[in-house]
Amino acid sequence: MITVYQEDISTNVLRRMKEGGFDFSRFHPIEFYAIFPDEELARRAADRFRGESLNAQVSACDNGAWHLELSKIMFATYDGIGDFEQDFEAVVGPLGGIMEGWGVKQEVRGLSM
Repeated sequence: MITVYQEDISTNVLRRMKEGGFDFSRFHPIEFYAIFPDEELARRAADRFRGESLNAQVSACDNGAWHLELSKIMFATYDGIGDFEQDFEAVVGPLGGIMEGWGVKQEVRGLSM
């Protein structure tokens, strides 16, 4: 379930993305993050989204936990992200995982390298 706190974070992030010139008219890989107590549970969660995601990566954390990063190709909208967060939480929670939020990479235009 999405809390008011999470909704406020998503609203603020989306607002900053808009101010930074993010192209909301295109599909983007949106990353969703969760932490699990062990590798098997993280991999079970990743498997539940097979075919729905661009990429699912499971990696060990320094503290012995396991990190899941799931990328889904989608429009970066408040409702779309919120709906997927609810679906993600429905899988992550029962497997003992904790959601860590979401993110997206944004191109920076006008920089010459």
